[in-house]
Amino acid sequence: MREALFFEVLKDDRVRCDLCPHHCVLKVGQSGICNARKNIDGILYSLNYGQISSISMDPVEKKPLFHFFPGEGILSVGSWGCNMSCPYCQNWEISHAIPRVREFPPDQIATLAKDHKSFGIAYTYSEPVVWFEYVLDCARVAMKEGLHNVLVTNGFIEEKPFKLLIQYFSAMNIDIKSFNEDYYRKVLGGNRDVVMKNVETAYKAGIHIELTTLVVPEDNDSEEEIGSIAKWISTIDKSIPLHLSRYFPNYKYDRPPTDPDKLENLWRIAKEYLDYVYIGNIAGMHEDTVCPKCGNLVIKRNGYSVEIVGLDKEGNCTNCGHHIAIRK
Repeated sequence: MREALFFEVLKDDRVRCDLCPHHCVLKVGQSGICNARKNIDGILYSLNYGQISSISMDPVEKKPLFHFFPGEGILSVGSWGCNMSCPYCQNWEISHAIPRVREFPPDQIATLAKDHKSFGIAYTYSEPVVWFEYVLDCARVAMKEGLHNVLVTNGFIEEKPFKLLIQYFSAMNIDIKSFNEDYYRKVLGGNRDVVMKNVETAYKAGIHIELTTLVVPEDNDSEEEIGSIAKWISTIDKSIPLHLSRYFPNYKYDRPPTDPDKLENLWRIAKEYLDYVYIGNIAGMHEDTVCPKCGNLVIKRNGYSVEIVGLDKEGNCTNCGHHIAIRK
């Protein structure tokens, strides 16, 4: 447990959390929407500081990041809690419940990353925004040790803490869950415009960005919606990779998985605007990286088996010389 960094003390020992746009106002003993922050005697505390529910060496492609250190492994850690309420949550056991955890101080995580020959640390599995203080401490230690920090997030965080956090990060995968603001607010418990602004902020800060949309039948799977998402991304940079991931029934949703033919069609629509579009959660379907100029195969993928086949040392296509948006 650790005192929170972003909160305001109000009258009658109430506090207001200023970490995310919910701005939960809490009486003594109350926890916020994320369940990870609690008013204890008039002070807001992070309850999950140092509590790790999952830790593993993962392929960086699993985040998913296809254009950042492709083919390499990264130490991945997660805790519990979330500040959104997606009814189809794929990780609800740790986002909406408190699992068994182990405690690790920040310097130990950096040591583990180096011991496992990892190029960095990924904060993932659960929502790292609500693990803010620990993620920040770990990221600071990791940067001093020459490690890269990677954030896998819903992007639902206030501007001030986000700008503090991104000073220590090299790459992010941010969810763009929908382009419908009403759906974002009423169904997911978030705010589309906040997420979009944070994507732009991170991009302008020079952070490597990849975006993910979980395509959920009947919710966000229309051609118009995916087209709108892709078109908006292209106004920032058409070389930002978009991952269209297949939904599977989980948590409160029992709808059948997303139809592969539907995903194929949505992939074609997104490709009208973007250089790099991938389909996730279906092996062998649009997972290779090809040169957007000449179509040359640049990176061949078979699940998490990755082979760089058409990229020179300067990051250019070996066929036509076009620069590929890969960071390593």
